[in-house]
Amino acid sequence: MQKDIASIRRDYQLASLDEAATAAHPMDQFEHWWEDAIASNIDEVNAFVLSTVDAQRAPSSRVVLLKGYTPAGFVFFTNYDSAKGQEIDANPIVAINFFWKELERQIRITGTIKKISTEESDEYFHSRPLGSQVGAISSPQSKVIPNREYLEQLVATNLEKYKEGNVPLPSNWGGYIVHPTNIEFWQGRSSRLHDRIKYNLSSDGQWIKVRLAP
Repeated sequence: MQKDIASIRRDYQLASLDEAATAAHPMDQFEHWWEDAIASNIDEVNAFVLSTVDAQRAPSSRVVLLKGYTPAGFVFFTNYDSAKGQEIDANPIVAINFFWKELERQIRITGTIKKISTEESDEYFHSRPLGSQVGAISSPQSKVIPNREYLEQLVATNLEKYKEGNVPLPSNWGGYIVHPTNIEFWQGRSSRLHDRIKYNLSSDGQWIKVRLAP
């Protein structure tokens, strides 16, 4: 069985990545690649792996969904009392990884994270379907619950309570923005000789672009 796993491989040949062809600012380069990914009709193109570290320095990763990006960074939403929220409180340095296998591309990001404004969170919260709003106020995310029926009863109670809408934004729910300090763009190449272009944010706020060995 292990031998079968070891034999799994794919040679990447779709594209290359040259320093001269990349943007001066990494968020502009991200937008170029994002537009390529959208044009390629990738399923859940906005899914990325978010990695955090808790107070005991134990890492944790999970897939979350990008809900916006600006020149300042990357935005997603969650329950602030969740495991990830507690880990962010303990250590506001996180890592993000996008992998678009259809394009043989990966984007690795490290940065600092902070909450966005309540007004921004409220606007997004109330743009969600009613079921998603009710789910957010019902689920004690990351907490131990007795069974599935317990959760379904909480949801049913709140669906009845808010059947006309007007679900209030929970005080423990909202958005985060990740301000990148480095971003690496990885393009798969043949024979594992991949192209890796990395942007590092200098102490004076300038982005320095370098090539890394694969």
